[in-house]
Amino acid sequence: MASYYAVKEALGGLNKDSFVTLLSKLIGESKHVQNNPPELIPEEDRIVRHVLDVLLPLSTATGGGPLIVNHVTYHPNRGNLIVEYPGTEPDKVLSFVGMHMDVVTANPTDWDFDPFSLSIDGDKLRGRGTTDCLGHVALITELMKRLGETKPKLKSTVVAVFIASEENSSITGVGVDALVKDGLLNKLKKGPLFWIDTADKQPCIGTGGMIPWKLHVTGKLFHSGLAHKAINPLELAMEAVKEIQSRFYKDFPPHPKEQVYGFATPSTMKPTQWTYPGGGINQIPKECTISGDVRLTPFYNITDVLKKLQEYVDDLNANIEKLDVRGPVSKYVLPDEDLSGRIAISFDEALSGVACNLDSRGFHVLCKATEEAVGHVKPYSITGSLPLIRELQEEGFDVQTSGYGLMATYHAKNEYCLFSDMCQGYQVFASIICQLED
Repeated sequence: MASYYAVKEALGGLNKDSFVTLLSKLIGESKHVQNNPPELIPEEDRIVRHVLDVLLPLSTATGGGPLIVNHVTYHPNRGNLIVEYPGTEPDKVLSFVGMHMDVVTANPTDWDFDPFSLSIDGDKLRGRGTTDCLGHVALITELMKRLGETKPKLKSTVVAVFIASEENSSITGVGVDALVKDGLLNKLKKGPLFWIDTADKQPCIGTGGMIPWKLHVTGKLFHSGLAHKAINPLELAMEAVKEIQSRFYKDFPPHPKEQVYGFATPSTMKPTQWTYPGGGINQIPKECTISGDVRLTPFYNITDVLKKLQEYVDDLNANIEKLDVRGPVSKYVLPDEDLSGRIAISFDEALSGVACNLDSRGFHVLCKATEEAVGHVKPYSITGSLPLIRELQEEGFDVQTSGYGLMATYHAKNEYCLFSDMCQGYQVFASIICQLED
């Protein structure tokens, strides 16, 4: 088999002209792969076509090379792409997964440059998807292209999985969830799976779960000059949220493992939006809704939190007269009218966080590769959420995560990545492949 240094030499460094040419084509499609149903449904096959233009000439399908290419589609125009570079030992596999071909929306009027075409400003590569995640699509395509061109003799099979439908989960059965269900990724359990969709060049070893919630509060509408005849839902909502938060932080305090994983924050539960039906300034409204989210470190269970939040609300409704009021005529019960304020909580789809296995070989080779390429290694954790990877971990995959865009421009206007960071990412991938040959 080829030695560590022979493989490293064969893979070389990232070819700027080839990478930028491909990335320019991908960013040119970004307008058509925005993911915000029902208005914007991405057509990921627009991205697939450009990747195939690069890799098919080096594939078994054309007889031009060793790459095995499988274009898997569950919804029209919304394909996934699995690309394999075969090794010699069936039980040795490493994979790069998570390079998704959809993007979040971008409003050109808010940007300082066109989000839907690649522009270059020194080291900056600018456009929607450069950091998240079309830059990674181009980067891994270049890696697989180099393997197909140089044909190093590897023990390990190297697999790249480009996926559809990561940015929005309202339409299911399109991307990696369907690939797992159909068993198309089963062989990836034989080795580390590197999910390439984070940022800042360091291993991301922990992410948070997310529970979106809505607290709907009903009171009694009345003239604000006769506040004693009203139940003010805004005041009730404020007190209810305060009490719910207090109970949440008592039941889900900072967990000792959060320090081990380097989480910047513990679990949080907070409001982020407030709506009401409208009305005059002199009206106490009948109802209002506060919305927010729970960000949960992966050492707590989503189901336990959902159960507790419902229990809090049920208890508050049963004892609503005990909640603090706001002033001498503020009240949440009108006994003469047999009327009480009411609180109801509902939840949108929840996501679970993940804690990567810090004892796995995948983690250790990622750390060593990062130190070699970047000059230092400092794994981190955030309570931001990555969909899909907890489910992969629970299916038996050794999931590690990393990425080479910029957290500061993730989902932001004026998104960009740095070519120099992408070069270091390429070196990380080359080092991982070499290390896993030993």
